[in-house]
Amino acid sequence: MTGSSTRGIKTVLHPVSDLAAAKAVYTALLGVEPSADAPYYVGFDAAGQHIGLVPGGGPQGMTSPVAYWHVPDIEAKLAEVTAAGATVKEPPRDVGGGRLVATVTDPDGNVLGLLQDA
Repeated sequence: MTGSSTRGIKTVLHPVSDLAAAKAVYTALLGVEPSADAPYYVGFDAAGQHIGLVPGGGPQGMTSPVAYWHVPDIEAKLAEVTAAGATVKEPPRDVGGGRLVATVTDPDGNVLGLLQDA
């Protein structure tokens, strides 16, 4: 194995056009109430996963779901994946509480998320 390992995919964000309608569907699907419920984001914690609903794809302009790989060091992982051929789409940014997120695209244009908790 080379480089650092991940902690797996624990977060998946979904762009939605109707937040209220999506919230109802995901509440029924997951069997839990949202752990975060705001006009700009609704999040659910179920079975060790965090599922987020992002109205209109949010400021990052998501057009499809993005899976976030949890990593211990986002800068180190960015360096590893870009050296291997990925392209930075969004550099690391703090989304609150010291949580850092970034996205890269693989050689086929697939968006991969990276997430580092504080």
